[in-house]
Amino acid sequence: MTKSTVPVALTIAGSDSGGGAGIQTDLRTFAFHCVHGTSAITCITAQNTLGVMRVDALPPEAVVAQIQAVVTDIGVQAAKTGMLLNREIILAVAQQVEAWQINNLVVDPVMVSRTGVQLIDNDAVQTLCQALIPKAAIVTPNRYEAQIMSGLQIHSLEDMQAAAKIIYGKLGAKAVLVKGGGMQGSGRGVDIWFNGDKLQTLTTQVVETKNTHGTGCTLSAAIAANLAQGKDLLTAVQQAKEYVTTALTYSLDIGKGQGPVGHFFPLLGHG
Repeated sequence: MTKSTVPVALTIAGSDSGGGAGIQTDLRTFAFHCVHGTSAITCITAQNTLGVMRVDALPPEAVVAQIQAVVTDIGVQAAKTGMLLNREIILAVAQQVEAWQINNLVVDPVMVSRTGVQLIDNDAVQTLCQALIPKAAIVTPNRYEAQIMSGLQIHSLEDMQAAAKIIYGKLGAKAVLVKGGGMQGSGRGVDIWFNGDKLQTLTTQVVETKNTHGTGCTLSAAIAANLAQGKDLLTAVQQAKEYVTTALTYSLDIGKGQGPVGHFFPLLGHG
């Protein structure tokens, strides 16, 4: 029997018991892209479509052990980070990324929700910016995260462009994608890409749905999956955006609150 040469991606993120975001979403996204998904869980959340009821962090040593178990045996072609929760976990993950030379790293900063609620404390925000983002191939902040990272107030497309340039210059990721999902008017759903050379406005159709849980996780996981397949960074981002748009089109109206995007739409007879 021949060994499979399927690409491998690693998600380092939290578990979402409702299956709408985090590890669960990342693994579904990897599978859709025909990439073998591996995981290092950083925290366990009790949540559903209505919100988060409880969060329990794993010890940093447990996160490190999961990463080491994967890279020493299976290897990874790309990785993404999601909710890292606290300073100790962020430092541990940054050390592992460097030790194992994980170059195709997608950092979804997960500092502030797309509605503006801060999710991690200021110490963790600072550590993420100083220790992990400089190691990233790309960082994908939403509007509010980009405000924190750039020090700018973001109200327009021009503000997003300025923020992308500042984040690139200040934090050291090879590329920045400022997401416009939380913007109003013409900026809604428009993302700004900057890699130090090319500043691009990336647009897709706006999908009207309340079921948008997990869009940020899905986008960063799709970028990582495309990188694992050997695609260049901008292509990986563009194709990931197309995937998210289609998944939003077929989002799942489950639970009493905000449902998730539909990662497996072809299995439901769509796409």
